[in-house]
Amino acid sequence: MTAPGKRNLITDVPGIRVGQAEDSAVRSGVSVIVPDRPAIAAVCVAGGGPGTRETDLLTGGRLVQGVDAICLSGGSAFGLAAADGVASGLKAEGRGFALVPSEGVPPTPIVPAAILYDLANGGDKDWGEVSPYARLGLAAYRDAGEAFVLGRAGAGYGARAGAYAGGTGSASIVTKDGITVGALAGVNCFGSTFMPGTEAYWAWPYEIDREFGGIRPPEGFTVDPDDWGAAKANPALGQNTTIACIATDAALTQEEARRVAQMALSGFSRAIRPVFAPFDGDAVFVLSTGRVDIAESRPFMVSRLGELAASTLARAIARGVHEANHGGYGEV
Repeated sequence: MTAPGKRNLITDVPGIRVGQAEDSAVRSGVSVIVPDRPAIAAVCVAGGGPGTRETDLLTGGRLVQGVDAICLSGGSAFGLAAADGVASGLKAEGRGFALVPSEGVPPTPIVPAAILYDLANGGDKDWGEVSPYARLGLAAYRDAGEAFVLGRAGAGYGARAGAYAGGTGSASIVTKDGITVGALAGVNCFGSTFMPGTEAYWAWPYEIDREFGGIRPPEGFTVDPDDWGAAKANPALGQNTTIACIATDAALTQEEARRVAQMALSGFSRAIRPVFAPFDGDAVFVLSTGRVDIAESRPFMVSRLGELAASTLARAIARGVHEANHGGYGEV
């Protein structure tokens, strides 16, 4: 049957590792998704206040299509420096793109990135002339492995999800024909992940094996279209965002990966209300490791992968918030 992978993490996708690092004084952190070899990648940005790096490379028709890592970070625009640290770690291992390999000329690591805003969470942001994010990015890269912490960890370490603690969440699904889809999200949304007046998550219909508490809405529950529940009451420009990465072992072209990313956006709307607001920077990356051929019925398979990505992302978002508010400090 279709079911989560062994860890119920994005690292159930073969060839994908995740590393994380945090600074408790700053109250911020970094998550990095590292494929074992350059992976086809795409991105879709839906929020009104995004902060990204290297996303122009993922728009199609560019020289480089494979990426060496995806970096998700706190810190607003300062957090984009985390990708510098990731690139340093990749360079040290000789990874990166080289049009014509030449002695003495290092390959250039390709590290697209996105950030969320956690500058107003009470942490010590008086770091002087050099932010901690390049250091955190390198530490996260060196930490990359199959197991990692959910909840108050990584990019979601200092996040808020509406009126509750936000966090880093992940989930996976493996199909009967052997395709794996995984998601990782740093949840710092303006909107609420809970149904108004309840402890039930908006994403509850997609939950598997009580992975975020198994709470269901009361019988007869109805929704007032203008009741957002526990959203952030007084949002400020740029102080919100959910950033995410989908990974799959299905072999996709960059254009197909972009379609999966567009479909995956519905995972945000299944888990957060409201979403894609002017003060959110919501963005989702898609990585394809290319290990499983989908040569037959490609448009159908892309549609199928997009739906699996959306439901898995909704689960990852709810799981990140659940772990941040109910524990989530140990490895999964």
